[in-house]
Amino acid sequence: MSGHIRKTGLATAFALAAFTAQPALADAGGVSFWLPGIFGSLAAVPVTPGWAYSTIYIHLQEKAGGGQNFVTSGGVPGSVTAGLNAHADALVMGITYTSPMPVLGGQAGFTLLTVPGNIGVGIDATLTGPRGNTISGSATDNRTTLADVFYQGTLKWNQGVHNEMVYITGNIPSGTYDSSRLANLSFGFPAIDAGAGYTYLDLKTGHEFSIVGGLTYNFMNPFLQYQNGIDFHVDWAASQFVSKNVHIGVAGYFFQQLTDDSGPGARLGGFRGRAVGIGPQIGFMIPMSDGYQGYLNVRGYKDLEVENRPKSWSTWVTFSVSPAAPAPAATKPIVRKY
Repeated sequence: MSGHIRKTGLATAFALAAFTAQPALADAGGVSFWLPGIFGSLAAVPVTPGWAYSTIYIHLQEKAGGGQNFVTSGGVPGSVTAGLNAHADALVMGITYTSPMPVLGGQAGFTLLTVPGNIGVGIDATLTGPRGNTISGSATDNRTTLADVFYQGTLKWNQGVHNEMVYITGNIPSGTYDSSRLANLSFGFPAIDAGAGYTYLDLKTGHEFSIVGGLTYNFMNPFLQYQNGIDFHVDWAASQFVSKNVHIGVAGYFFQQLTDDSGPGARLGGFRGRAVGIGPQIGFMIPMSDGYQGYLNVRGYKDLEVENRPKSWSTWVTFSVSPAAPAPAATKPIVRKY
């Protein structure tokens, strides 16, 4: 079974809410290029070579509010009281080709993704400066648009119950970014992310554990003159197969911005973000005809802790279709001739 289980958390690597009017939060608008929770169970398990299709529906709800004390880039203290409510509904559609030819002793795969979706943003904010001057305002925006085009390359290895992976992913700006809008699914700048992962999968006991970590480098947003800092992230998942085709468990993430935001547009300082989240998951293997198999996974996350980021909860529904492993050849009975 492990040789042909389709990995569910294809790296979409897009922000579902680029709140460009609020650079006071970590990263441009408080949402990173890397969306925590992208990788899930079975992340590093090799798959059957060939073409595969995956679609992921993601609902993301974010909220930020209350008084937050900040220090401007010039070292002058200020206070920001902000209210933000945002939601996003996105449909990630991707195709993957996995090569039958070994590469460095492992299995190579390449994925392309596109993401249409709807995003709505509402902001009610008050800025109080060091001299006591106050500026207030509110704004809303709703938009149905496209995210950037995303790519991912992977190499995977298997040694019994142990599976390893390295990956690289990034985006190609789509041109739908609009710096005058609050609601954007695209970024307006390229970014690149790379990392490694491990999956333990014991088919005899049904135990499974996956962990993937990586680093993100963000290039300058030329429209805002704002560059997000380098981000570190870890996604993990643990599950138990309760039958041949069903597994249940938990999944979570840790996200930490390592370096300050920078550039002329980063007027309120570095604001390194952090997020820790966890939630349940369930997955179903679906036998199909014509040499293919399906996989359905439903999982959800809720932030337990955030720093300089909106607090969020999200729901992920993944369905993928991939080549099934060839059935083992039937052994012929031994006929003895005397």
